[in-house]
Amino acid sequence: MARVKRGTTTHARHKKVTDAAKGYRGRRKNTFRAANQAVEKSLQYAYRDRRNRKRDFRSLWIQRINAGARLHDLTYSLFMHGLKLSGVDIDRKVLSDIAVREPDVFGELAAQARAALDHAERTRAVPAAG
Repeated sequence: MARVKRGTTTHARHKKVTDAAKGYRGRRKNTFRAANQAVEKSLQYAYRDRRNRKRDFRSLWIQRINAGARLHDLTYSLFMHGLKLSGVDIDRKVLSDIAVREPDVFGELAAQARAALDHAERTRAVPAAG
């Protein structure tokens, strides 16, 4: 039986890794051993950060909503509670976009939230003096 020469397979495997390492600095872009470590680490970062990106964007949306709400003398939590009481069901992504691009509409939402909060405050049962 003829022996199998594996040069083609090894070259293909190495090329796959070095192609993935394009743009890296120093030996990490063209030396297989260094490139292999760098590519593996980059894949770990990519996996981790696909999850972190979701947290980061939610945090950004909340900051933008809070900034918009404070322009109307409400805190983020009071604003969100007021929206929930008034039956407005808009997610944070859309709310933050409205806060940035449509301040007038956001002001109307803030007024609606404040009205719902005031109504809830007025209708809260007052304990009887005993």
